[in-house]
Amino acid sequence: MLEFPTWKKLWFWGLTLVIAVAALPSLFNVAGLPWPRALPDPEVSLGLDLAGGSHILLEANEKQVAQQRLENMEESVRARLKLADPRIRIGDISSANGRLSFMLKDPSQVDAARDEILPLTTGAGLTGQRDWDIRVEDGSRFVLTPTREGLDQAVSNAMDSAIEVVRKRIDALGTREPTIIRQGENRIVVQVPGLDDPQALKNLLGQTAKLEFKLVDESATPSDVAQGIAPPGDEIVPWADPNSPGAGGVPVIAVKRLGGIKGDQLTDAKQSFDSRNNSPVVSITFDQTGGAKFAKLTSENVNKRFAIILDDKVLSAPQINEPILGGSAQISGSFSVQSATQLAIALRSGALPVDLTVVEERTVGPDLGADSIRKGLIAMGVGSGLVVLLMIATYGRFGIYATVALVFNLLMILGIMAVMGTTLTLPGIAGFVLTIGAAVDANVLIYERMREERKKGRRVIASVENGYKEASRAIYDANITNFIAGVLLFAFGSGPVRGFAVVLIIGLFTSVFTGVMLTRMWVANWLRKARPTELNV
Repeated sequence: MLEFPTWKKLWFWGLTLVIAVAALPSLFNVAGLPWPRALPDPEVSLGLDLAGGSHILLEANEKQVAQQRLENMEESVRARLKLADPRIRIGDISSANGRLSFMLKDPSQVDAARDEILPLTTGAGLTGQRDWDIRVEDGSRFVLTPTREGLDQAVSNAMDSAIEVVRKRIDALGTREPTIIRQGENRIVVQVPGLDDPQALKNLLGQTAKLEFKLVDESATPSDVAQGIAPPGDEIVPWADPNSPGAGGVPVIAVKRLGGIKGDQLTDAKQSFDSRNNSPVVSITFDQTGGAKFAKLTSENVNKRFAIILDDKVLSAPQINEPILGGSAQISGSFSVQSATQLAIALRSGALPVDLTVVEERTVGPDLGADSIRKGLIAMGVGSGLVVLLMIATYGRFGIYATVALVFNLLMILGIMAVMGTTLTLPGIAGFVLTIGAAVDANVLIYERMREERKKGRRVIASVENGYKEASRAIYDANITNFIAGVLLFAFGSGPVRGFAVVLIIGLFTSVFTGVMLTRMWVANWLRKARPTELNV
């Protein structure tokens, strides 16, 4: 019991003080005191319910995922059969009723066409099904039908990609510790603490940022286009601003449906100004592959117009005066500096694979969070005071040891949370209050066991040693079960539930360390120096 070598004392004290010091920046922040800039400043981030901010629930459009799959498969089939050797000629491809169908001009090429198309389909996860069903009807007509398993897999992949894009966009706003989790099959919950402009967040997340460059069909009849009638191989796209110079007052324009370039090969996008009129624009830069495609498109279509389409709306349709070979371009439109900056962030983060609609929005004011913090601190202070009084009144010197251990326990929890960069929520404060009572529970077990040992007639040192030894078994068993519960809460919970679980799990380790190991070191030091003949506990 009395054997505590110097290295162990230094290790215990060093670990305790280093972690406790990490809590000081957070305490200075709560108290409104400045922290020296020259020193490291790990701080506990406050959650939405404490710092205020925005809660947004986004819902994905599953029908759009299905439509995109049809368009991608159509383009892949055309390219695959065109490059086949010998070339496989087909008629027009129909995408009616959510499936692709086309007729071979040479029925003898059915087997060759199947061999070319089959690699375009893949397995749908672990379902044992393929993502597309291929059938041949009437000897020469191919029908490609998306399977339910394939669509579910595509929606799941789209949601995973959407979460990453949303995270990149929010990070670009400079916010800290957003909570972004998937809810159900097609929804995303976004919580951003401390956000001053929730409308800007809605605008940014609601923008798909799907950028496309498509050739304008100059041969399309303006009257037909105005009525929504598109020539074969074209599509009608509305102007974002019908009063822009390129629109000429016409609300829509006809563009080639296939053969354009998508903006998913950008390496950079930033807000800048047009050197001709100083208006805000977005400068974009392609990667090597995208730059080569853009150079090819502009080289083969000099003196023709190409439309810059963002989220299915035409921003501008400039004429290609000369090949653009540098892999960079400018997007102009009716931009303000703020809207151009938001578009640059959206493009730089990548396009959302599917449209996200805001179906629920809540804003928490900072005043409510400040009130929650104040009440939480009051509850913690009252609880701590009552526990301290009870421990000292009941156990005397040993109660003082438990009190000091409790203070270090709270500082260590806060310090570990600051170093780990975790977020403190209102349930997390409840976890702190719960930890106060649970932390001294170990000391109560130890001290009561020491009393029992002394009543049995054991000597002071033996009573203390057996008290720590025997009570430790119950302490470890209880904390292991609590740890399992905390892990399950963290694994299956979300948001505030996870915040509570984090404080609970950290508190289990720190309470055992401070309540058992530190107090044992202090008691051993007192026994060695005082050599008491009676144990007043």
